[in-house]
Order: sequence, then C-alpha cells, then structure tokens
Amino acid sequence: MEELDKKYYKIKDVSELLGVSASTLRYWEQEFPECKPRRSATNIRYYKAQDIETLKIIHYLLKIKGLKIDAAKEQLHANRANVSNRVKVIDTLLDTRNKLENMLSALNKRR
Repeated sequence: MEELDKKYYKIKDVSELLGVSASTLRYWEQEFPECKPRRSATNIRYYKAQDIETLKIIHYLLKIKGLKIDAAKEQLHANRANVSNRVKVIDTLLDTRNKLENMLSALNKRR
C-alpha cells in the first residue's frame, strides 16, 4: 500500500486506497465503533491516518481472511496488535513484490 502523507483523506480517497466502495466504508463505520472519521460542518467525512490503519485491519479481516462481521469484531477487540502486525507484514511483502516485478519488467525491456 502507499504511504499516507496527508493529514486528512476524503472517503473517495480511502475507498480507492483500500479497493472497496464508499458505501462499504460507511457500513463499516456503523458496525465498528473504532472507525469514526471526523466530520465537517457539512457532514463530509475526513479520515486520519489512524482511521485508515483501522480500516486496513477491518479490510484484512473481512475481505482477505474471510471472517464474518462478528468474528472480525472479536478479533479486533481481542487481538488487535497481532492483526495489525500481520497487516503491516502483508503490506510490506506486497510492496516488495511490486518492486521486484517492476525490476524484472525493466530488465526484460532491455533485452
């Protein structure tokens, strides 16, 4: 995943970053009390880096691991640190894989 460099992100940015729809993010807000982005006076959601990290964990539990909502809530409450570490390792591995694929592609173009 990419590095978070802004202070706040809108829902569209977060949905593109995670690869889920904005409606999915709104649903997760209802189901997971840990995910409550700041809202403007006009009710626009503004996500901080911490909110996005929580959403990455939720995404991992629901979409990658395939857990149901209740099981994901339980994992998030009981074992958040371990799940967070797993998400970070997966992100690092995917980033490394992408870099290696880019290097291989560049090498193949030179041939």
